[in-house]
Amino acid sequence: MKKVRIYDTTLRDGTQGEGISFSLLDKVRLAQKLDAFGVDYIEAGYPGSNPKDAGFFEETKNTIWTHAKIAVFGSTRRAGVAVENDPQVRMLASAGTPAVTFVGKSWRLHVDEVLRVPIAENLAMIRDTARFLKSQGKEVIYDAEHFFDGFKDDRDHALATLAAAKEGGADILVLCDTNGGSLPNEVKEITCAVIDAFGMPVGIHTHNDCGLGVANALVAVEAGAVQVQGTMNGYGERVGNCNMTTVIPNLQLKMGITVVPDLKKLREVSLYVDELANVLPDRRAPYVGEAAFAHKGGLHVNAIQKIAQSYEHIRPDLVGNRQHILISELSGQSTVLVKAAELGITLDKGDPQVAAILDEVKQLENQGYEFEVAEASFDLLVRRILGLHKPLFQLSQYHCDFLRIKGGNREITEAVVKLSVDGVEAHTVAEGDGPVNALDNALRKALRPFYPWIDAIVLQDYKVRIIDGGYGTAAKTRVLIVSGDGKSTWGTVGVSNNIIEASWQAIVDSFEFFILSSQGANSSGIES
Repeated sequence: MKKVRIYDTTLRDGTQGEGISFSLLDKVRLAQKLDAFGVDYIEAGYPGSNPKDAGFFEETKNTIWTHAKIAVFGSTRRAGVAVENDPQVRMLASAGTPAVTFVGKSWRLHVDEVLRVPIAENLAMIRDTARFLKSQGKEVIYDAEHFFDGFKDDRDHALATLAAAKEGGADILVLCDTNGGSLPNEVKEITCAVIDAFGMPVGIHTHNDCGLGVANALVAVEAGAVQVQGTMNGYGERVGNCNMTTVIPNLQLKMGITVVPDLKKLREVSLYVDELANVLPDRRAPYVGEAAFAHKGGLHVNAIQKIAQSYEHIRPDLVGNRQHILISELSGQSTVLVKAAELGITLDKGDPQVAAILDEVKQLENQGYEFEVAEASFDLLVRRILGLHKPLFQLSQYHCDFLRIKGGNREITEAVVKLSVDGVEAHTVAEGDGPVNALDNALRKALRPFYPWIDAIVLQDYKVRIIDGGYGTAAKTRVLIVSGDGKSTWGTVGVSNNIIEASWQAIVDSFEFFILSSQGANSSGIES
């Protein structure tokens, strides 16, 4: 079985994506994570392009990498300049990395209209650069930019650029679909043609402009490519690069080509990269997304209870993910039984309580509730119907006031809460940044003497959705809240024509669920 090398360019090509940026420390930590994961090459950028890239090579020059080779990236020598006198090429050679990747022009359009140099000079620039870098003891990786467009435009010229790199001593020729516009049949056919013509290692570098970045990489491997370049989570210019979190498991699980030692770390790595980039993870990402193994329809849930592979193409744990059973108006008894079991509650199919839970879910979702991402609220719903729920307190009343002082910019928001716990009354007032925050503060203040743990709960996310916008400002509102305690997170929901009441419902559910979980209740609403 042939060996396929994984070449990660998240630190360089990935950072060209809109909204993607890493600090110097982020770059170092990410490189260490990728090395531990087992990628073969980590492209870390060009030391002359910005202080962070220069700092990375300086920071890591004495680092011992356990698996990966660090590659520096640059371009050919400039036109009309001897390669040994070109400062950019010399910087590549002196970066201290075992591998050097340089890019050259394969498409006549770029040679004629962008570089504006004779064809012979472009070929010499590629050949000279490869030869010089090889003379410096480097592993030389040649990225043939716009190769597929260039091949379709002028086959002989495109092949001549690869021949120049080979003559200069390049170790591998990487074919780049830089504009991301090629189709899989084109990529496979052209890759085969290159391998037949040169008989040396070939790699593939694809972009995702047609949504085919991963597909094009896979067919190139089928054609004989032995290196795949891409980025974690598909970060990259325009719509992104070939997504490594998709191509790696496809290579390993579907094509039988081992590329990393422990695929179970895949989701962890994906989330780590998103966290460093301060980007919300893609819930629907293949393999690693939270919804990748989520089941909602009652028939589907019934089937996977019997045999998981009936609706799952792989076992979720193979990529470090897990199965999610979603509760909604589409759910059947099987879904309720699974969710109840996750709560440590045993129910039988046909039990009237199961029907009662289903009916309540469907009624509430018809009113605008949504339990897919508010499983903590579903947990409490089940317990209420089964008579297993004890409320934290008995509410007497709450109200909020908002005051803007005329002639100034000062605003005052105040909330009042009156409640009792086991017959002991509490009456508190608190201010906040807006009515919901003031209400949260007043409720916490009232409950703190009874439940000191209340301060461990932090509201991490707050989302508002208008359900029936046709009613204008009288529309019904759904509030989704994500809470956490530093160890776990859970979601709750509230619905009302009054946004404050919807928020109150979600906040109270959050507090009540926390005490259940802290007492050892096993709930799917908590994610470690």
